[in-house]
Amino acid sequence: MKVTAGVDEVGRGSLIGPVYAAAVILKRSVNVKLLKDSKSLAKDKRKLLSNYIKKNSIWAIGKASVKEIDKLNILQASLLAMKRAVKKLKKKPSHILIDGNKVPDLKNYNLKAVIKGDQKIPSISAASIIAKVSRDKFINTLARNNKGYGWDQNFGYGTKQHLKAIKKLGINKHHRKTFSPISKFNKHNI
Repeated sequence: MKVTAGVDEVGRGSLIGPVYAAAVILKRSVNVKLLKDSKSLAKDKRKLLSNYIKKNSIWAIGKASVKEIDKLNILQASLLAMKRAVKKLKKKPSHILIDGNKVPDLKNYNLKAVIKGDQKIPSISAASIIAKVSRDKFINTLARNNKGYGWDQNFGYGTKQHLKAIKKLGINKHHRKTFSPISKFNKHNI
């Protein structure tokens, strides 16, 4: 029997925190009409769908840390997070569909990149939803412990609010040091 997993990542463009990836094998009982790209869903709907998917799927989360992002680059770190998510699945899929145009280095797996897959393929949409909700929850925790950056609203992306806060508060250990404009700040701000 063909078992397909969808894989997607979130947080590539953020200036802070790890990049998250999810791998999802949907059960037949899932109403795929509910699944859309996570970016097109309201926050509350995303949370509800994430819980629904988790209850009705085989799923796993993979991450790559800020240090790994700065060492490898964001693309390689994203692929690493995807690889980790796939390896954590409790069932080995026969096919893996990955959002984008690159696939992680996974031996003995049948991998296919699908551009805009999060908009076309329900299992990739499901992965984008779980990854986004998981990362947002983590970033909200960071926001509570790192006041002033507005991470609970901007999730670490380079908004005017966040850039203004960096100028005032400096960069910290959660910032990706190789990302512009973070890389332009003095090293002693860390």
